Amino acid sequence: MTQRITSIQEMQQLAKQFHREGKSIGFVPTMGALHDGHLTMMRQSIQENDVTVISVFVNPLQFGPHEDFDAYPRQIDEDEAMVQQIGVDYVFYPSVEEMYPGELGIDVTVGRLAKVLEGALRPGHFDGVVTVVNKLFNIVQPDVAYFGKKDAQQLAIVEQMVRDFNHPVKIVGVDIVREADGLAKSSRNVYLTAEERQEAVHLRQSLALAESLYDAGERESSVIIDKVTQYLETHTSGQVQEVAVYSYPELRAQAHIEGRIFISLAVKFTQARLIDNIIIGDEIEK
Repeated sequence: MTQRITSIQEMQQLAKQFHREGKSIGFVPTMGALHDGHLTMMRQSIQENDVTVISVFVNPLQFGPHEDFDAYPRQIDEDEAMVQQIGVDYVFYPSVEEMYPGELGIDVTVGRLAKVLEGALRPGHFDGVVTVVNKLFNIVQPDVAYFGKKDAQQLAIVEQMVRDFNHPVKIVGVDIVREADGLAKSSRNVYLTAEERQEAVHLRQSLALAESLYDAGERESSVIIDKVTQYLETHTSGQVQEVAVYSYPELRAQAHIEGRIFISLAVKFTQARLIDNIIIGDEIEK
């Protein structure tokens, strides 16, 4: 039976109790509106840990002034029913007032890793992410935390945060979960019109094009970026906001591709901005 916890103090006391009993805690932080991508991470946590905790918290700090904080889907009863079916032990569901009872006196700021890609387009977004993840780690006290590779920049930043702040937490990146036609599962997919939903499959197909160019020996980022951009502009009505090639996890721009790379794209449809990516290449290219 999944139990809902709304109090920070109660969640911390439970975590301490589990550690005293020698039980491992797996943790999946979410903003709710759960889908198969989230559930895949939770199933992995259940398999690998004694206790699985998820959080459902729409974090205001990571939304900009003109973003969809108020409109972001909130459906805690449906979310709770889904996680109960797969055997999640606890849902930590705090209010904004519980998490931020007053103005924060200390700011956590992400450096260079947040100056590119999503971070460049959404200033302050990743500062809000690391602030809430720091708080959640201190509240839930997990041994292992699971993050999706769909937000690969976020994953790289959380891994850096754990190193920089010495959190005793193992971070596990979980592969992107896709619809049958290849679209990455996302809570924002519900905002697509029927026509846009048909077009959205081309995000994954444009990344397959990039991978085929790489496999054929192409190592100039500009060539891959131009061909992917052209493909997206031809096959979707959305605004192509970004196609980028960066090293991973260092997130340094690559003019000439060497080693492991992260090909990232963002397309803005009428009511939804979708992101997708692939990580390809060797750690050390021969």
